[in-house]
Amino acid sequence: QVQFVESGGGLVQPGGSLRLSCAVSSSIFSFYIMDWYRQAPGKQRELVATITTGYSTNYADSVKGRFTISRDNAKNTVDLQMNDLQPEDTAVYYCHARVRGYDDWGQGTQVTVSS
Repeated sequence: QVQFVESGGGLVQPGGSLRLSCAVSSSIFSFYIMDWYRQAPGKQRELVATITTGYSTNYADSVKGRFTISRDNAKNTVDLQMNDLQPEDTAVYYCHARVRGYDDWGQGTQVTVSS
């Protein structure tokens, strides 16, 4: 069974930075397309960033230029570097793995941006 361990969430002031990390216990991690999603209170879960097996990346318009997704296939990790955080970035952030016929989620990590 694939396990996800997310870390790096917390409380940060507006303009600050956080780095989220998701470690995935899978022998086929390099075959996964990895995403970061977020869900704010009362809102639907939204896709924030994606990184493919070929290291192509894609971002939601709301985070372009501020967030960077990366992966390390040797460590089975996917990270999300978040800079210039704003209160509207407050949400639970989830990593998501997908490959043909399979997808799964991490448990989520809380990010709160507040002064």
